[in-house]
Amino acid sequence: MTTTLPGPAAVTSAAVHLDRVQKVFGTGGNAVQALDGVDLTVAPGEFVCLLGASGCGKSTLLNLVAGLDQPSAGRITLSTSRPAVVFQEAALMPWLTAARNVELPLRLAGFGRAERREKAAGLLELVRLGGAGSKRPHELSGGMRQRVALARALAATHRVGSDDQQSLLLMDEPFAALDAITRDVLQGELMRVWRSTGTSVLFVTHDVREAVRLGQRVVLLSSRPGRVVREWRDVQSSDAEQLAEEITADLREVISTHAAA
Repeated sequence: MTTTLPGPAAVTSAAVHLDRVQKVFGTGGNAVQALDGVDLTVAPGEFVCLLGASGCGKSTLLNLVAGLDQPSAGRITLSTSRPAVVFQEAALMPWLTAARNVELPLRLAGFGRAERREKAAGLLELVRLGGAGSKRPHELSGGMRQRVALARALAATHRVGSDDQQSLLLMDEPFAALDAITRDVLQGELMRVWRSTGTSVLFVTHDVREAVRLGQRVVLLSSRPGRVVREWRDVQSSDAEQLAEEITADLREVISTHAAA
């Protein structure tokens, strides 16, 4: 069973572009500025890791890109009308089987029963859960539930009558709650899925080694309010150990500067 995902081949615009994006929560003396003038572009098919200390605004930025909240200032431009999101918790519908969970966004998008069943089966094969479609979430391990969540997110990028629109996958520390072995396996699986689909990925993490392993580009945010303070390109062609040490040093500097402020 195979499935076709939207690919970047004919796309020339950015998958997502943030232009001087700001986000402020609250008003007056109680206002908290989470993001301050963030400029960021994710190219079609690019895997970008957004790195920073806890509370720096990474998840806030992802929520803005997903359309779950609106920026206080600045502009966000997407080449896809509905990015797909994978959170730290799989958040599957417990009364639905794995296959029906994956079918849900296809149903909402207007696909007929036969087509959405075929696409869901193909996506479960893609994440190596081809034999688990009839199982409900409580029958699956944590790692398997995250695979189903990934398949469901990929399903959400499908559009009726079109397989050529740029797709964007937003991932908010999706492996943080898993044990080290499962996390390592799923990181490898995510890379395999990304390479086979051409999906653009914006991946939020506070784990330097995870960012270096997964990202083509790593973007470092300052402590609150979050700003882009540095980025590293061609990450996957670099010496991973040396680069991780360099990024860790910069992250520690960001944290210590914030603590001293």
